[in-house]
Amino acid sequence: MFEDLKSQWENQPQPNTPEQGSKLIVDKMKGLSKKQAITNWVLWTTILILIGFFFYVEAFNDTIVTFALLLMMSSLLVRIFVEYFSIKKLRAIDVTENSSVFRTTIISYYKSRIRTHYVTTPIIIILYSFGFILLLPTFKRELSEGFYTYIVCSAVIVLIVMVIFIRNQIKNELSILKGLQI
Repeated sequence: MFEDLKSQWENQPQPNTPEQGSKLIVDKMKGLSKKQAITNWVLWTTILILIGFFFYVEAFNDTIVTFALLLMMSSLLVRIFVEYFSIKKLRAIDVTENSSVFRTTIISYYKSRIRTHYVTTPIIIILYSFGFILLLPTFKRELSEGFYTYIVCSAVIVLIVMVIFIRNQIKNELSILKGLQI
């Protein structure tokens, strides 16, 4: 019985490694890493804009505005750190390992990205949005009605566009990672 199982196991067809397979994998991993780095630069830029806004409106004089802006900035910082450690983890994957070890490593990375996208990202978006919502009464009090309406409408549009963009990026990234699971 054991010999039959061993024979069947040894006679299983081995998946063929495509020509230039490791180069394709390295290119895909570099592309993912580059996209994550770009995301971090966009988030850092947003934080800098919020810091500028904080001092421009002298938010330190209003506890709610200070809290709202700090909530928005800290949620973005959390996302930056998540992406930073994800990039670090991706770059640490050794593509020269045997296919079994590589597959296990890439599956682990893939699962961590799923958690990031489906747990962490929605929490971050909710916290950021909550911070923005806390700013609305101040905006309404300090700005003209037309400009306030513009901010509210544009914020809704930006949120919708951002969610669609993030969803498409997630689908693309997960598709690439799934393709890497040799």
